[in-house]
Amino acid sequence: MFAALPLLDPFSVFRRYKDMRSLGLLGMNQRNHKYIARYNARSLFPIVDNKLHTKELALEYRLTTPDLLGVIDNQHDASLLDRFICDKEGFCIKPAKGSGGKGILVIKACEQGRYQKTNGDWLELAAVQRHVSNILAGLFSLGGATDVAMIETLLVPSHALAKYSHHGVPDIRVIVFRGIPVMAMMRLACTESHGKANLHQGAIGVGLNIATGRAINAVQRDRCIERHPDTGVLLSELQVPRWHELLRLACSCHEICGLGYLGVDLVIDEREGPALLELNARPGLSIQIANNAGLLPRLRQIEAIKKPELWTVDKKIEFALAHFSR
Repeated sequence: MFAALPLLDPFSVFRRYKDMRSLGLLGMNQRNHKYIARYNARSLFPIVDNKLHTKELALEYRLTTPDLLGVIDNQHDASLLDRFICDKEGFCIKPAKGSGGKGILVIKACEQGRYQKTNGDWLELAAVQRHVSNILAGLFSLGGATDVAMIETLLVPSHALAKYSHHGVPDIRVIVFRGIPVMAMMRLACTESHGKANLHQGAIGVGLNIATGRAINAVQRDRCIERHPDTGVLLSELQVPRWHELLRLACSCHEICGLGYLGVDLVIDEREGPALLELNARPGLSIQIANNAGLLPRLRQIEAIKKPELWTVDKKIEFALAHFSR
């Protein structure tokens, strides 16, 4: 069971400025003007707004990331998709410029020219090709811009975490400010989220103790829950393995992209260990609900420090462990 914590009701909290101040919650306007605009240079946005550019940067700095099987950048090549996937047991297709989990197609099995999604549904090759065509047309990209389709290897969730997610790979979101990990949560797929670890689509957010990687609270649709709705597993027992490795990887992402206020999405693959999924220059605020805690007090502590960006990764993590655990 989780410890008894006051439930933050977003329908009342986020409407009242005084309540937001007293609870230390970071609002969208504050996030945009005081942190994103101030600490994230616009010239750096293309690095994280394009997943292909992010992957290229991660590979340049030897950060672990899912293998890239291929890139399709024109409608003619969409008809040649089977060249990339014909001998693969599973794979993931995603738009390079997508956001919020939109347009990501995860295939967990292939059989006689048919492809099985994580929810068990089967698709013909023509349906997968149409999905790629929609990606290229910008159906899932920011602002409807034309896009490219990335085909990646299918991740295998860490055995220690597999039971906590349903029809999908659990991922970890870490907010990193000026190189210091500030707050973290795990996102768990479920039936309601259609196998995707996206909170806006109904996935579960589990707040994590920044020092230990252990669950401290869990929410779905901004309401506290104790068990996974599909598997019934007790979420308070969740303990993320290799936690300090994940924190080090999150800190490294700040160093390679230069963004001061950053969302880092990580996974633990059973074969490769901690790996980078993507980076976000405008990370959402639901992580506060998942943690039953506001970001502002933590961000202000870091703002009071002189040039923490120059600290070693070990020193950044030591600071987070000392000041943001509970």
